[in-house]
Amino acid sequence: MSTRWRLLPGFLLSVAVAASATSVAAKDFTFDKKVNERMASKLNIPVFYAVPASARAKLPNDIKTSFKLIDFKHPDAEGAEGDVGLRLVIAGRSNLAKRLAESGLVQTGDLLLSLRTEWGGAGAYPNVQMGISHTGLAYVKDGKVHNIDNPLNEEYLGRSMRADLTSEHYRTLDYMHVIRPRNLTDEERKNIVAWATRMNAAAPRVYPDQIKFNQDYNAPKYRPHRSLAFVKRLGQIALGQNPPGNIDMFCSEFAWSILALRDCDPETTAAAFKGSRVPACIKQPMRPMKATGSVVPRHRSSAYSGLADGPLLVVDAMRLPADKRQEVLHAVFVENPEGLKKMSDGHRELAQSMAPNFARLESYYTGIMGRFWQSWRARLIGTGFNFAGIAENYSPTSYLINTLLPQNNKNRTMDYVATIVIE
Repeated sequence: MSTRWRLLPGFLLSVAVAASATSVAAKDFTFDKKVNERMASKLNIPVFYAVPASARAKLPNDIKTSFKLIDFKHPDAEGAEGDVGLRLVIAGRSNLAKRLAESGLVQTGDLLLSLRTEWGGAGAYPNVQMGISHTGLAYVKDGKVHNIDNPLNEEYLGRSMRADLTSEHYRTLDYMHVIRPRNLTDEERKNIVAWATRMNAAAPRVYPDQIKFNQDYNAPKYRPHRSLAFVKRLGQIALGQNPPGNIDMFCSEFAWSILALRDCDPETTAAAFKGSRVPACIKQPMRPMKATGSVVPRHRSSAYSGLADGPLLVVDAMRLPADKRQEVLHAVFVENPEGLKKMSDGHRELAQSMAPNFARLESYYTGIMGRFWQSWRARLIGTGFNFAGIAENYSPTSYLINTLLPQNNKNRTMDYVATIVIE
């Protein structure tokens, strides 16, 4: 075994394959009890930061990679239904973009969700967000995984806008979920590469004069029953058509908008972006979410998920006895001031602004799966949230929440691939 492996943390030594770091073998995600215990200690996340097996994308069972692939089962879900856990990919930072592309574990169009395990148990806001702080979009080009993110600056795209997971953000990130849009075609992936390449090349020119970063995650550009004119505007900027004024987007809205361009070939549809109408090729990639959804307790195929439903849907999948279920749901809302200090200023301010809503949200959580009168009251609370001026949205967590819908749900457009653990 090479010196490089000898210098890795102790837990990884026990799971490293007895081959050189450059060897590539066909493998699958596997479970090992001792490894699982070590990973549980390392991650130190609540069970509602994990996902049930139903969220997982179908992957080949002979993935060719030198990464260690771990089927992690959360210990707090032992004995519960839903097989709640994570697929863990143990990856070194060296040549990460190239090795991820070679493995196929990250593909063009995949969403890269920044996971902050230190948020676990820090309070209602970080728990409802399931520890997710940021969304980037991946595309594979020249044998490497590249990222396109807003802000379009060096912090996220790296030196000279290389956008190959070597920027400060990705260089200091230890965990990221990979979420895959369903049924992307080769043509759609080709278009995403084209749009992302244009946007990265234009970044020094258009940011922040034409595209700015919106720090208010509660103010999306999407409005129900209105055209996706803001996506058209983003396309115009990427095409160098220089529309007047500027547009501000938060990270997950920017990624949603790039995916909305997947059916538009920038070479052949450029003229349509100059017209007065929104090009017909622009289509939403995922239904924007209201505050709360309608999945629990009926699980209908037409049900939809809500922005605040993440932990609720994970716990629902576990099918716990009522007393244990209530205990886990209550843990979502336990405030921890020391834990909140680990969050960025922006997220901490958002947590404080939303704090008055969490008592009612806990009543919704704990009542929706209860007896008839409890469920009826909880539905009223959920309806109240949806009519309280909270805009339909696509938060960084919304992509993971979408994977928690039943496999055959018509609103499900995303699957969970894996969680990259970067050493």
